[in-house]
Amino acid sequence: MTTDLAPGPKVDPKIAATADFLDTRLGISKMFKGLGRKLFPDHWSFLLGEIALYSFIVLIISGTFLTMFFVPSMNEIHYPHDALPVTMQGQPMSEAFASTLNLSFHVRGGLFMRQLHHWSALIFVGAMVIHMLRILFTGAFRKPRELNYLVGFLMLITSLLAGLTGYSLPDDVLSGNGLRITDGVVRSIPIIGSYLSFMVFGGEFPGMDVIPRMYALHILFIPGLILALVAVHLFLVFWHKHTQYPGPGRTDKNVVGFPLFPIYVAKAGGFFFIVFGILGLMGATMSINNVWNYGPFDPALVGAGAQPDWYMLFLEGSLRLMPGWEVVIGGFTLSLNVLIPAVVVPGLLFTILGAYPFIHNLVTKDTGEHHVLDRPRNAPTRTAIIVAVLSAFFVLLGAGSNDLIATHFSLSLNAITWAFRVLFFVLPVVAFIVTKRVCFGLQRKDRELVLHGHETGRVVRFASGEYAEVHQPLDEFERWVLVGPQRERPLEIEPAEDANGVRRPGHAKELRRQKLSRFFYEDRVEPVTPAELAAAHATGAHDELPASEGRDVHELEARSH
Repeated sequence: MTTDLAPGPKVDPKIAATADFLDTRLGISKMFKGLGRKLFPDHWSFLLGEIALYSFIVLIISGTFLTMFFVPSMNEIHYPHDALPVTMQGQPMSEAFASTLNLSFHVRGGLFMRQLHHWSALIFVGAMVIHMLRILFTGAFRKPRELNYLVGFLMLITSLLAGLTGYSLPDDVLSGNGLRITDGVVRSIPIIGSYLSFMVFGGEFPGMDVIPRMYALHILFIPGLILALVAVHLFLVFWHKHTQYPGPGRTDKNVVGFPLFPIYVAKAGGFFFIVFGILGLMGATMSINNVWNYGPFDPALVGAGAQPDWYMLFLEGSLRLMPGWEVVIGGFTLSLNVLIPAVVVPGLLFTILGAYPFIHNLVTKDTGEHHVLDRPRNAPTRTAIIVAVLSAFFVLLGAGSNDLIATHFSLSLNAITWAFRVLFFVLPVVAFIVTKRVCFGLQRKDRELVLHGHETGRVVRFASGEYAEVHQPLDEFERWVLVGPQRERPLEIEPAEDANGVRRPGHAKELRRQKLSRFFYEDRVEPVTPAELAAAHATGAHDELPASEGRDVHELEARSH
């Protein structure tokens, strides 16, 4: 028997010839075949990284436009008398500030591009921060992704440097105040501080070289470094299996999701235009960084209510909270009021943040690969630590606005400052304790759901006169999520002495590691065991058992081993 097949669509010979040319020289078909079969799980939190990537693309596009009109020079000129804004006419200013005004008032679409660039920068850093928090909360930094975590961490640091250098380019009063703080922070470094300041500013602050130098860093070195890090980050994402949230059939050896082509290509393309559209709407309707309201930079002026962008506001807050401590040692003055809040504390926090995957490996001695993510409640100590650090960060954000809080709410500035000082030490401790208790409460709730099912509110009476509430059994997906993860347990180490009474080498180091492990994992709620689940079903804790119940219990037993 023969079957007539419908003819396929005709391909333009030119397109076919181009495809053949690329395929025979670059292996395009093999590359697209491999990429097209790459599976990606579907979850909204994975879009956070895409928001950061798309914001960076918008930054590149808008920044390219701005470089065509911005003049990175600190040479003094007088603003033309026939140019807008009227308040700036005839005033002395740098060419950098004058070109920023020209961009805002005389270049078609210039103000829109400036504001689009600024909003994209804020969203870019914000998306990266939230993306990193998702990775920390869910344990996505574990093997084999430690190096990729470091790449993302370096990307965050370079984005902060990009924001610092770009924020200073307009040479207005607000950005000049930020540069003055930067100069003070650099000078607070013992011994080498003054030399570093001279190197950065080309002499005494503010000098004539800082804007051209920051311009070169902002448009060449830092974007190039970020592009390289993005390329490495995406390569490692494709090289490793993509992480996925727990669910039926999802293990560390597979990925449950959809292929890159055509599903995720279409989704990613559409989502890019959504992000681009929202950023464009923000740039067109939400005014930001109106430099003409501040005026050109004057080292003798400090604007009231001056604040940096949100990602640098924590540094401003830490400087405002620190008492004015100074110590003279061997003829050198240590400005502790600047050195501690602006150098020591951020240095320690960023070091711990970057090294956290390796600290985790040290505590757990975990050598296995992890592709299934944790639920934050199932890692209570880690979740509590992150929330505690976040609470301290928000305290510093508030402290950076203490003057605005005082003026808007008619409160004492000193009282607000002391309140934030107390909160900086007290709130993280309270947040840690409360978060850990909440995680344990949620774990106990999960146990109850697994053992007894969902409450239905329906009460029945038996022939014996006994009343009981009917519970709805969990479906397969819920049961897998709630009983699937295995809780980490504290490390067990060998005794200090072996059977012959000889002290074991390295026991003191192992003991310290065990104490740290106990801090993370000693307080825990054990997950439901197969025996407990079978006992709950045997006693009639559920309304009815689904037909697949026996299979699920055996499956749970196999996974627990």
